[in-house]
Amino acid sequence: MTEYGLIISQGRVADRTDGALAGARATGDALARYLDLEPTVVGTPEPSTDDDWTVSLPAAAATLDGLRDAVAAVLDDGRTPLLATNTCAASLGTLPTVAERYPDAVVLWIDAHGDFNTPATTGSGYLGGMVVAAACGLWDSGHGAGLDPSNVVLVGARDIDPAERELLDDAGVRILPPALSTPERVNSIVAGRPVWIHIDWDVLEPGFIPAAYRVADGLLPHEVASILAELPAGTVRGVELAEFEYDAPEAPSRVSLELVIETFQQLDRAQRHRGA
Repeated sequence: MTEYGLIISQGRVADRTDGALAGARATGDALARYLDLEPTVVGTPEPSTDDDWTVSLPAAAATLDGLRDAVAAVLDDGRTPLLATNTCAASLGTLPTVAERYPDAVVLWIDAHGDFNTPATTGSGYLGGMVVAAACGLWDSGHGAGLDPSNVVLVGARDIDPAERELLDDAGVRILPPALSTPERVNSIVAGRPVWIHIDWDVLEPGFIPAAYRVADGLLPHEVASILAELPAGTVRGVELAEFEYDAPEAPSRVSLELVIETFQQLDRAQRHRGA
């Protein structure tokens, strides 16, 4: 049976909106109630600002170090990290640990974006769009690397910059657009190996769980839930739930929060049932 260690990110990590920190807190608190866990909270909220990665990265150092240490502590305790994070950039503090502890793990990056830009290719200067490339060693974030790009699978990806696409292709990252993001296809790639799951809720069709960036033609909630529910028993090594814009006007926060938890429950129940 899976035992989780719950971590809530509450430090600003390149947040350009105020809703994601509130979303991480709401998600973490709901997970704590569902699992009857006492969470570890990392960081202190600060207002959002539209800054460049050269500013937001050093400003987030303490939070990223804290997330790294919290994940390591959960793993050392023999539990599975479960993170409620504000931005994808928070994974700068987690993915290098995944690469170190589980070098053969498949990282399911369930996201509308590739997050594979570098300082040389980014047009926006947004740190969150550079996370996976940093973890794969294409640029130095100062927080480690080591992730094998051939073990990364972009699930539901559909908004990828041309220069970013070239980097992804050269690195050998698998890209599954929504039409190919099926449980069967994902499981054929996983092939029984350990799995680290990252979900940015912008992978969904807009209107279900609000995220900072709306991208049309996404996956539906039940499609994401089906992918999670069909993963082989005993393979999940960690889960990150990111980018829920709490109190966003396009969807009621209470309904969206219930959908976040219900999606996680599909994974949790399947893993518990199969691992019993």
